[in-house]
Amino acid sequence: MRTYTPAALVAALLVATGFSLLYVEKLKLEPSPIRATKVTKVFSPDCRCGQTKARISFGLGKPDVASVSIVDASGRLVRTVEEGRHVGRRPVAFLWDGRDRTGRVAPDGVYHAHVRLDLLEKTFVLPNPIRIDTAPPRVSVLGVGPRVLSPDGDGRHDRLVVRYRTSQPAQAILLVNGDRRVLGRPGLLAGQLRWYGRVGGKGLRPGSYLLAVRAVDDAGNRSRLVRAGSIRVRYVELGQTTYRARAGRRFPVFVSTDAGRVSWLLAGRSGRARPPLLRLRAPAKPGRYTLYVSARGHAASARVVVVR
Repeated sequence: MRTYTPAALVAALLVATGFSLLYVEKLKLEPSPIRATKVTKVFSPDCRCGQTKARISFGLGKPDVASVSIVDASGRLVRTVEEGRHVGRRPVAFLWDGRDRTGRVAPDGVYHAHVRLDLLEKTFVLPNPIRIDTAPPRVSVLGVGPRVLSPDGDGRHDRLVVRYRTSQPAQAILLVNGDRRVLGRPGLLAGQLRWYGRVGGKGLRPGSYLLAVRAVDDAGNRSRLVRAGSIRVRYVELGQTTYRARAGRRFPVFVSTDAGRVSWLLAGRSGRARPPLLRLRAPAKPGRYTLYVSARGHAASARVVVVR
């Protein structure tokens, strides 16, 4: 019977270990047959948005017949997405609607895609995780100001700021009279929405506007709409629609504006003055006249009734 010395046994073990390490390193250096992988990171199967399906896209170094399935964090099969599809170098896409084999929406959590290549007789686990998130975020409005906006570009009350906080990273949206006007930065827990009261490069018409805020998370889940009160857009407003004055006498006119100076026009006479209180002289002849007060391209008017 042939025997080996301890030294020979140690040498044999070292040689075997060396070959094993070389084989492992060779496997590491072998390029993966799956290329150009793109997988949806997070989605919500029932969000009623454009993110109700996960997209799994890849190409192969050599053409093969691929089958794609979804497994959960424990490795259990959740759904077979597709079987026996021919895939070449050009990437192809597979879609998972977030449902299991019974058709029910899979629980929130992390999942992975398994790719079986029939010709190669191997199964690969894509490292890219897919997360299902169906919980909508909550948004709170912390402050709104100013409540009177004058978007005329003079730097005074031109900008509306809405401060908010969300329950999870999300993108906040400001709606004005139901129309989306401002999109916040995605992935924030708190921030500010700034709006300059302009649509298509033009300031809004004077009047009252309703504000509301909504949040959308990375999966596409939308929060409920949170109302944030109203604001008033004004440029130049007069305190009254009709003034009565004695002929040739001065009468007061209150002007609401944030402009430093306004221009006025009455019965062929004009001038400039500082608001808010103008003291104008009535025409010498009794009658009905129209007063115009303007600032930065916006004007307001009122009737002036002059009596003896």
